[in-house]
Amino acid sequence: MGYDQAIVVFSPEGRMYQVEYARKAVERSPTLVGVVFQNGVVIAATKTLRKLIVPESIEKVSKIDGHIIAASCGILSDSRVLLDYARVRSQVNMITYDRRWSRIFQTVSRNSRK
Repeated sequence: MGYDQAIVVFSPEGRMYQVEYARKAVERSPTLVGVVFQNGVVIAATKTLRKLIVPESIEKVSKIDGHIIAASCGILSDSRVLLDYARVRSQVNMITYDRRWSRIFQTVSRNSRK
């Protein structure tokens, strides 16, 4: 088995290649900026396109609920999993408590570390 196939496998040098790959992906990802105003928030992201990528397929800023948006960088397939989880948790909270969810990022953050 290769040392870069699983996140829990150390190489003989003591390195975790999957973690290094993820860090490099975040370093090379485009810039995301969020600005908070008194009456709102602005989130902007740059999008770099390569020859074989469909422009509409890349979404850096995503809607989670009517009052929550999130911006992602790095490997987008990883962020899609967390976004889907956040959407489900937001819907569960709305059905259970009949109110909007305000602690979504603490829960998603805990889930991403598992």
